[in-house]
Amino acid sequence: MSSSQTPKPMGSQAPAGQRGAPGLKYPTNGKTIYNRPLNRSRTQELSQASFAYLFGEMVSYAQKRVTDIQDLEKRLNVQGHPIGLKLLDVLIWREPPRTQLRPLNIIALLNFIINVMWKHLFARPADALEKSNESPDQYMIIDNEPLVNQYVSVPKEMSQLNCAAFVAGIIEGACDGAGFPARVTAHTVAAAGKEGELWPGKTVFLVKFQPEVIEREAFLGKQ
Repeated sequence: MSSSQTPKPMGSQAPAGQRGAPGLKYPTNGKTIYNRPLNRSRTQELSQASFAYLFGEMVSYAQKRVTDIQDLEKRLNVQGHPIGLKLLDVLIWREPPRTQLRPLNIIALLNFIINVMWKHLFARPADALEKSNESPDQYMIIDNEPLVNQYVSVPKEMSQLNCAAFVAGIIEGACDGAGFPARVTAHTVAAAGKEGELWPGKTVFLVKFQPEVIEREAFLGKQ
C-alpha cells in the first residue's frame, strides 16, 4: 500500500443521504432515538432525592415576587396544570385498546385520577374520594401524606401554605383536558386524635366543577 494512502476507519457509516453532516453521530448498531419504544420509561421511577431537589427549586421559583400565600399557591397550581393536560393523554393511550376512551362522567374521571394517575405519579392510589353533601358540584380527593409536602420546610409565618397546590394544578389540568372544567384547590386538614398524629399533613383537594358540567351530568343522568 502506498504511503500516500490513508487507511479508512473501521465501524459503521452514516446513511447515504446523511453522510458528511457535521456533528451527527450514529451508534454502531445503527439504531437512533427514534428506534426506542415509547413506553421504555413506563416502569422507571425518579429517585425521591432528585424529585425533592427539583420540586424545591420549583417552589423557590414560584416564590419570587409573590405578595401573599394565595398568590404563591396559584403559581404552583399554574405550574402543575399543563402536566395534567399532557398526562391525561399519555395515560389514556397506555390503557388497553378497549378502554382507551376519555371518561364520560364525573365519577369515571375522578376514579381515573385517584387510581391510574395517582399510581403513575406517586406509586399508590389516593386515600379517599368523597362527595360534598352540601354542594353537588364539589368533590374531595384525600391524600393523607402528599409526597410534595414531605421535603418542604414551611416557615411559621407561612404556616397556611400547602405546596400540594402543585398537585391540585395537575388534577385541574386533567379535568380540563377531559372536558370537565373545574377549579381545584389544596387544603390542609388538622385531624384530631391518633389520626392527626399519624397524618399531620393530611390534604384535601377540593374539586369544584363548573355549572355547565353539572348541567350536562344531570341531563345525561335522565337519559
